[in-house]
Amino acid sequence: MAAFETPFTTRSISFLRSLKRHNDREWFRAHKADYERHVRTPMTAVIEQLASDFRGFAPELIAAPKHSLYRIYRDTRFSPDKRPLKTHAAASFPRRGLPRHQGAGLYFEVATEWVWIGGGLWAPEPPQLLKVRQHIADTWPELQSTIRKRSFRKRLGEIGGDRLTRVPRGFPASHPAAHYLKHYRFVAGREFPAAFAHDRAFYRTLVDTFRTLMPLVRFLNEPLIDEG
Repeated sequence: MAAFETPFTTRSISFLRSLKRHNDREWFRAHKADYERHVRTPMTAVIEQLASDFRGFAPELIAAPKHSLYRIYRDTRFSPDKRPLKTHAAASFPRRGLPRHQGAGLYFEVATEWVWIGGGLWAPEPPQLLKVRQHIADTWPELQSTIRKRSFRKRLGEIGGDRLTRVPRGFPASHPAAHYLKHYRFVAGREFPAAFAHDRAFYRTLVDTFRTLMPLVRFLNEPLIDEG
């Protein structure tokens, strides 16, 4: 991994906190240069560095500012919350060849109160979710081996994400992987204080976490690749 110092500064977090206090388009237009300098430019730099480092351990993931960086503007059309702007900066890294939210990938965000680094499979459609569950049912020792590795447990703990209360129809309640078959979101990650974004350990931790997550990401994508 190339030496790379975090491009975020204390100004990055202070801008996001100011945006949280003044969440309107007029204020943002007046301060857009600060957003570009302290938030968007650092996010772009991290994404571009990840594009280089992914070649070594996640070559199948897309890391490009155009595709990875989320817009700062919120979609308020169907939301009762009409605040126009997000108060965090985020990027996702999907599997090449799969729809952005149908395959598993990596993700990080810098917010006013935290930095979150992780990934997984967030919102698969029912046919894709069924394929993943069948894959888990058929190859659960592989999944168990992945999440029981010392590095995974140390950095990420356990798989999280929303779950059903019962094993879904079509799978026995006594299945050895029943706990994971209940999931309809599969997420693993770790949270840090917001100031971690400008800590010297930020980028190294980002890459180490992503590297640890990749076996799970690949496992979740395996049954989806042929249809992507």
